[in-house]
Amino acid sequence: MRGYNLHANGIRQHLLHYPGVGESLLLIPGITSPAITWGFVAERLAERYDVHVLDVRGRGLSQAGALDYSLNAMADDVLAVIAAAGLGSPVVMGHSMGARIAIRAAARNAKPIGRLVLVDPPVSGPGRRPYPAKLPWYVDSIAMAMKGCTAEDMRAFCPSWSEEQLALRAEWLHTCQTDAIVTAFEDFGRDDIHADLPGITLPMRLVVAGGASVIQEADIAEIRGLAPDIEVRIVEGAGHMIPWDDLEGFLSAAM
Repeated sequence: MRGYNLHANGIRQHLLHYPGVGESLLLIPGITSPAITWGFVAERLAERYDVHVLDVRGRGLSQAGALDYSLNAMADDVLAVIAAAGLGSPVVMGHSMGARIAIRAAARNAKPIGRLVLVDPPVSGPGRRPYPAKLPWYVDSIAMAMKGCTAEDMRAFCPSWSEEQLALRAEWLHTCQTDAIVTAFEDFGRDDIHADLPGITLPMRLVVAGGASVIQEADIAEIRGLAPDIEVRIVEGAGHMIPWDDLEGFLSAAM
């Protein structure tokens, strides 16, 4: 694995590269997941893909500060990174917020993208039920991390995680800029990704956390109605952070 920086869409974009022999895959993590926290997943994905994991703006080692943290800006980052990194027509895999970014990027310009793998995207939006997580969970844990915290401190927020997973989150969560996270969280209720789906003709796969409530049976039916060719895989019993609960199940569904 090596890290590298690009100038794309007007800012510094940081990525981690896990070299593999297959087609390029750009992985977009969720709302408070710096790229490094997906390393254990990327290592396995690299058995089939040439994997690049993006630090979404305002997180990890990508540029932060007074930036536009809207869904459109993050989607434009993805399109610009694909071009700047010379990824060709990569698989774009997004988890949670990252899946919403992938959908919006494809809706804005599908030409640079080979196909989409959408991992448990929040289906909230205008007039829809809210995302099940609550904003203080994010804000309070970031505030704790900014002061300096241990893996044991982080256990109060992520009680089912392993010691290694907790330690990595405790180390890196402070790099998630609070206003970037607040904007993204609030945009879960403001952005209508469902309206994007009918216009996307790329091959798409939806990976659902069967043990979470983010995507329910009625949501799958609605998504299939909007994108009839979408492939749906369910990882039974896994929570929203699917690879953290069932890495093998995730890889079987996503790859």
